[in-house]
Amino acid sequence: MTLAPEQEDRPAPGRSFPVADAWVSAFDAVPRSLFLPDLIWAHDMATGKSRPVDRTADEAGWSAAAAADVPIVTQWDDGEHQGGEPGTVPTSSASMPSLVASMLDDLQVEPGMRVLEQGTGTGWNAALLSHRLGDANVTTVEIDPQICARARTALGRAGYRPTVVCADGALGHPPGAPYDRITATYGLREIPQAWIAQTRPGGLILAPFGTHYSNADALVRLTVQADGTASGPFLQPVEFMKMRSQRLRWPRNPADGGTVAEHTAAAVLPPHGKFDPFPFAAGLRLPDVVHAVQPHDDGARTLWLYSLTTPGWSATTFRDGEDEHQVRQYGGRRLWDDFEPALAWWHRAGEPGVDRLGLTVTPDGWHAWLDDPAQLI
Repeated sequence: MTLAPEQEDRPAPGRSFPVADAWVSAFDAVPRSLFLPDLIWAHDMATGKSRPVDRTADEAGWSAAAAADVPIVTQWDDGEHQGGEPGTVPTSSASMPSLVASMLDDLQVEPGMRVLEQGTGTGWNAALLSHRLGDANVTTVEIDPQICARARTALGRAGYRPTVVCADGALGHPPGAPYDRITATYGLREIPQAWIAQTRPGGLILAPFGTHYSNADALVRLTVQADGTASGPFLQPVEFMKMRSQRLRWPRNPADGGTVAEHTAAAVLPPHGKFDPFPFAAGLRLPDVVHAVQPHDDGARTLWLYSLTTPGWSATTFRDGEDEHQVRQYGGRRLWDDFEPALAWWHRAGEPGVDRLGLTVTPDGWHAWLDDPAQLI
């Protein structure tokens, strides 16, 4: 699922979401409804829930959902789900149109450029690209054979025939390289080196990126260099379904028998909502840590931290009006001892949001930075 906080931009005439001038023709010619199956699940941004809408039973409701500026779930549980009610985990969707329009504008394509799209999904985004650039300049890759087949059919029915590849997007698509642009429609925890290798120097990679600290992503636009590195700023907070090979696997708690270390700490827990700035920034300092916030009936909140490498956890309970909070730590890594410096850094830096952060990717991995690539986090 692809979500974004409220955006401010110029609404296009007759449309409830903003579209850049260069993309108006594509959006007018290629409605999202052409690429949706009869049974869809419209996501309610306020409640976070998805409701089924069956075209065969409610065509007017289906058409309204297809035209609305909301994400539409089109697959649950990697295709294992059956029936009309929502499944457990959404695994494919049609993104909210305002975000699709924003990302296409951020991609900065020009006529004649060649684009590799990672994550075909319904095929709608590939059709928009084909309308603007021509079929011959668009390649789209989808890992799920069933989704890939449906997208290819929908694209052909709509009159578009980009190259549609059913494969693992992490490998890129070497036969079509080099590309001027690579764009991803799923969240990443690592930028595949194959994408950098298959992008021409000076080309761009646009992708949702984040860490396992939270499920949140931020859209990053990387410029590829001739030395095989890529660097660029984060543009906006988003939330996407994750690349299948990079999904979070929650760690198991360390076996019993060790000692739980306890002490008190003075700290204020920053907001940990979906698009709050601290969780994303914290993840860049703690890329191998995952968190959960447990609310209590009395209003207290416990921040749980789990290590994805050395077994260990910490639990810190915060109560409003109290200056000190109880910390418990267990296992081979003292996670609160790592968390405190990350929190202190964030405050010292002026509590930055994603607009002050950036990413550099090298053959050795990735490095986040604040304000300037030379100022590593």
